[in-house]
Amino acid sequence: MTTEPLSEVALLTELEPVVEANLNRHLGTAKEWFPHEYVPWSEGTDFDGVLGGQAWEPGQSKLSDVARTSLIVNLLTEDNLPSYHHEIASLFGRDGAWGTWVHRWTAEEGRHGIAIRDYLLTTRAVDPVALERARMTHMENGFTTDHQGVLPSISYVSFQELATRVAHRNTGRISEDPVCDQLLARVAQDENLHMLFYRNLLGAAFELAPNEAMRAVCGVVKAFQMPGHGIENFRRKSVQIAKAGIYDLRIHHDEVIMPVLRQLRVLDRTGLSGDGEAAREELAAFLADLDQAASRFTEMRDRANARKDALPAR
Repeated sequence: MTTEPLSEVALLTELEPVVEANLNRHLGTAKEWFPHEYVPWSEGTDFDGVLGGQAWEPGQSKLSDVARTSLIVNLLTEDNLPSYHHEIASLFGRDGAWGTWVHRWTAEEGRHGIAIRDYLLTTRAVDPVALERARMTHMENGFTTDHQGVLPSISYVSFQELATRVAHRNTGRISEDPVCDQLLARVAQDENLHMLFYRNLLGAAFELAPNEAMRAVCGVVKAFQMPGHGIENFRRKSVQIAKAGIYDLRIHHDEVIMPVLRQLRVLDRTGLSGDGEAAREELAAFLADLDQAASRFTEMRDRANARKDALPAR
């Protein structure tokens, strides 16, 4: 631990042994899997166009509107992988243990978009034309992280990977399709291992630079957005997803933010001074507000659902 702020280069150098150890742990834990094994290819038929197949119609989809929306958001988020790779490769570098991790992470993430898109098109769950147009628009906009620097970036991905795992897992559960559920459960396993990698790095960062790490975590938690926030009509889609209980403020607080903070003992850290202690107090106050906001949202949703259930059936 140092009392003087570490430079970005020094942080990368000091953390590299931790990266190497966790990379080896990851490689020893991660299980090889193949996207094609999770897609029901026998359900597939040609679409209209150059092959002269059948045009897509909404009635062909087995998914509910909210399940379809959530899957599209999840897929478009995965589609921006080239931008995510650029961000972390530019920050962490392409050499040594850092570079090996960057490329391994990118390769693993690439499977997610492949598998989800193949599932959606094979089962005719979505409009293929609208999906492709949305992909083009989203990728043309690219992605730039809101959290610049080593510690803010490590902090962000520690929470974001867990949030993505939860979003995939809950989407599978509400899909009412065992094939979709199985696929997204497998994707979620990858995301969980990625979260563990980054969370361990964040824990090491707290030992190296506790005040700076605390400020980074505080900034990330207060301004957290999912990486797909640039998707067209994302706010409307995220409200629909929240109302369905796939990912809402209560889940964000209870299943994403607090587990990471508890595991790293962030609110119980000693050895803080100055801005580090101020950041912890700021974080604690924000968490109390977030908890209250989550409760208000849940209560409003429950009341709305109760009113809906009370309406006479048509």
